[in-house]
Amino acid sequence: MQGNGGICTDIKSCIDWRQPSLYVSFVSIMASPLIWNIVARNEYKRKTLTRAVGPFAGCTILGTCIFFAGLLRDVLYKIALFDQPRYTTVPYWLQTVVSWIVFVTGNSLVGTSFLRLGFYGTYLGDYFGILMNGRVTAFPFNVLDNPMYVGSTLCFVGAALWYERPAGLLVAIYVHLVYATALKFEGPFTAMIYAKRDAKSWS
Repeated sequence: MQGNGGICTDIKSCIDWRQPSLYVSFVSIMASPLIWNIVARNEYKRKTLTRAVGPFAGCTILGTCIFFAGLLRDVLYKIALFDQPRYTTVPYWLQTVVSWIVFVTGNSLVGTSFLRLGFYGTYLGDYFGILMNGRVTAFPFNVLDNPMYVGSTLCFVGAALWYERPAGLLVAIYVHLVYATALKFEGPFTAMIYAKRDAKSWS
């Protein structure tokens, strides 16, 4: 599928700012971490889901919503890509090899992160009082502090390269900035949760 964006011949024409799908993709990317952080912090402070269905069921509900929101985000990103112009100057074999390397690397980081953290560790179980025994230090956490976010960003890059859409690289930069901003809130808050746990264990 070639999409409707046509072919761009220079960098300036490679992003079609008139396409609404580009902005819809931007909003969907920002909405997911914003909403899950709001819900998770509310859960930590007010125990809304925990009181209703218990911590494990509550976390499962939130995690499931995050998962499907991620699928929707990916679909909207692909729609946005196909509405953007293609850049076909790069040799096909090189574009294919590089995009696969990036995409496989990204998915490997996401997948191995999930295996190390488990469902509840991945989907904010800390905010529900479902705490891990200690910091995960095995791969990929021994090479990256936030491998799941890095891996997710690489998947956006890989898709942009595969579909030959330079606009996708712009979206990938935006994804990185959104995740970096989310981490400024998530990191200290999660550290506070475990610091309180450790303080109680010593008292």
